[in-house]
Amino acid sequence: MVVTAASGHNYTVNLSILFSELPLLERPAAAAAAGFTAAELWWPFGTDHTPAAAELDALRAAFTAAGVRLTGLNFLDDLTVGAKGTLGVPAQSERFRENVPVATALAASLGAGALNALYGNRVEGVPAAEQDALALENLVLAARAAHAVGADLLIEALNRNDAPDYPLHTAKAAVEVVDRVNAATGLGNAKFLCDFYHLAVNGEDLVEVIDNYADRFGHVQIADNPGRNEPGTGSLDFEDLLARLTAAGYTGRIGLEYRPSNGVSADSFDWLPRELRAAR
Repeated sequence: MVVTAASGHNYTVNLSILFSELPLLERPAAAAAAGFTAAELWWPFGTDHTPAAAELDALRAAFTAAGVRLTGLNFLDDLTVGAKGTLGVPAQSERFRENVPVATALAASLGAGALNALYGNRVEGVPAAEQDALALENLVLAARAAHAVGADLLIEALNRNDAPDYPLHTAKAAVEVVDRVNAATGLGNAKFLCDFYHLAVNGEDLVEVIDNYADRFGHVQIADNPGRNEPGTGSLDFEDLLARLTAAGYTGRIGLEYRPSNGVSADSFDWLPRELRAAR
């Protein structure tokens, strides 16, 4: 299967889920070998320490040597253990704040124009209103820091199955947070990260999401549903969805955030012609 409507967009490959069969520092070169010139990352260093200068320099060197631009980065998180963000979690708030200048500096040094701030799970015994107030406070801090390096702040909805305790399960809920952050900062750089897979799992109508919120999109990520594998392995109509994004005037990147169906990342890109993989 080849998705012809893909020609209207630029792509970035998520190196925290694709090429994860390789060590982190080998992934930018593997992405380049597959034809990509742009990549994004979840926070790659865990939440238990601030990465040393040598760790940060090694990651920068890997991207630079491969000729791959980092286009997006998560703030402090460890999705491998189900954290789903730290900014609205009281026990993690100070660590989140300590991470903000580290993440923004890393993003800026590699040209990334977007920083994703996952909201954080609900915590038993802590009132939701208290977590929401803390989340807004930290999102305002993050938005200002991102703006200082010319980047957008992304806010994402996740699916109920994988993130049952995460409070943003709909496009509407995430966009409402985007609007609150922008109202608080006056900067306008908070935007919605529209992940087709997460929204599809939640049963949202993706056509309606595009129609209603495309003007708030700061980034789009894709994976097929069910399975979270490459386009063509599930039921989503990417030919239609990508064409609708073009018609709606979306000019941002499409993040490939899926698991290769056969476990080999380099074999999962047949749907996207090689000449479309390099950023244009």
